[in-house]
Amino acid sequence: MLLVPRQLRRSGMTGDVPYYGGRFTPAQAYAASHPARPRPQPAADPLPALQHLLDTGVITAEEYRDLRARVNR
Repeated sequence: MLLVPRQLRRSGMTGDVPYYGGRFTPAQAYAASHPARPRPQPAADPLPALQHLLDTGVITAEEYRDLRARVNR
């Protein structure tokens, strides 16, 4: 929710994005209404993730051994 004075809000010109007297370009308006998603950080240790996949049945024991050997290289 953007807190904008009523005098500066002209939703008819730009849709739901507030209009600040021409200071927003279309690219800035799009960026303001679509915030960037944070990038997921890679796991520091992938072995617990592999163990979880094995425990939940996503991968087989043979696949687990192959993936673990690839990680340990």
